Amino acid sequence: MTDVLSLADRTTDRGAVVAHPAWQALKNVVEEIRTWQRPDGSIDFDAEIAPTTAAAVESVVLVTEAIEELAPLLPYDAAYHRALIADLRRWAETGFGVPDFLDSLMAFEPARDRVDGRQHLVVFPMYTQNGNPDRNLEAVVFTMVWPDWLADLEATRYDNPLFCGITFADFTSGYDTNSAVLFPETVAVREVPERFSWGGIFCDREAARFRRVSEAAVSLLGVELPDDIRGLLEDQQRSQDAFVLWDMIHDRAHSHGDLPFDPFMIKQRQPFWMYGLEELRCDLTAFKAVVELEAEGFAKAEDVQHAILLDRMFRFPVTGERTRNYDSVGGQLLFAYLHQHDAIRWTDNKLRIDWNLAPQVTNALCAEIEELYRDGIDRPKIVHWQAGYELVSRYLAPHPGSKWARGAEALDFSKQPRELVDDVLPDEFPLSMFFEALAKKLKNVIAETRGITAAA
Repeated sequence: MTDVLSLADRTTDRGAVVAHPAWQALKNVVEEIRTWQRPDGSIDFDAEIAPTTAAAVESVVLVTEAIEELAPLLPYDAAYHRALIADLRRWAETGFGVPDFLDSLMAFEPARDRVDGRQHLVVFPMYTQNGNPDRNLEAVVFTMVWPDWLADLEATRYDNPLFCGITFADFTSGYDTNSAVLFPETVAVREVPERFSWGGIFCDREAARFRRVSEAAVSLLGVELPDDIRGLLEDQQRSQDAFVLWDMIHDRAHSHGDLPFDPFMIKQRQPFWMYGLEELRCDLTAFKAVVELEAEGFAKAEDVQHAILLDRMFRFPVTGERTRNYDSVGGQLLFAYLHQHDAIRWTDNKLRIDWNLAPQVTNALCAEIEELYRDGIDRPKIVHWQAGYELVSRYLAPHPGSKWARGAEALDFSKQPRELVDDVLPDEFPLSMFFEALAKKLKNVIAETRGITAAA
């Protein structure tokens, strides 16, 4: 007889977990534990405001009891929740040092059976990317986004067995930030596994943030939007659909294509414009893919194109600090490339976008970056970095004080490549006058998107 999970085993009512009294109890005690933790996740019993050992132990008991109450609502995660309780108890029994949640991390496998609407409860000591840099305890309830149309595309064209599109149900303070990802590599563990089995991106936060910032930018710049694009900005669900497809193709692009022999990983030390080119390459790979899907009549493809263009042009350049802001470089590069190829024009204090020409020009930039990568295998690392710099500086003005802008004669090649990164200025490609003005006008809007969800 075929083993078929009951509906209750496959999905949970979307409000059941966060409405349960145990969830609020869990949140409250996790928030208290967070205030006791050092940046490495251990509890500081010598701090001015510190718990007694007995109080810390009792708090962990309360966390485990809450998890035990909630676990029956999520039977497909039973193995993870058992391992999680064991990790929490071991943390307490060993004196609350640097936490090690490797066993529970490896037991959590949400991508093994991606079911649209399925909820998961996770508790991990972790940092949140673009959020909290410390490994505090976090509790998150999230919902899987895996509609049939997305599952079909993943199965037939864009294989990405580790990718999880997700939305927030509720979360603790580390996610009341700009973080829009749940990545296993952020969790405190005793050793890094050879490979992870999943990675989650919150498409609801991305979509809500995109809509808020794009609407403000469009209004400020006098951009005339076709009705279809205006409809995208007004519709959270359409925007989420666009982002989950964009994310799935972007994520797989990091390991597909003509890559340099040494793949681009964040732990490598290299000039930040190379990270900017990599992230932009993955976005433009997604753009090229959905242009092809649009030609085949796939209804959501045009929405993805518009989301990539608007988010990359307006939010990316002016979000975050100016120190090694690689996403800003990528956003500025796309805008400058479109402008210098007449797909956008700033005239009479209005920004005009040629929506018919923009896809062709965007694909042309993708081709330039792909050529840089294809040639990269034949170059030494430093030469490849220089080639990347030359590509960016064809369209963006480098800082006038930059050694890298002066060419090879200004660099000390007796240094190791990673040491030459120290010669990179914190802001190698400053904002143009256009983006300096836009950044000031969008500053408050961008700040308001901190912690945003679909409900906001």
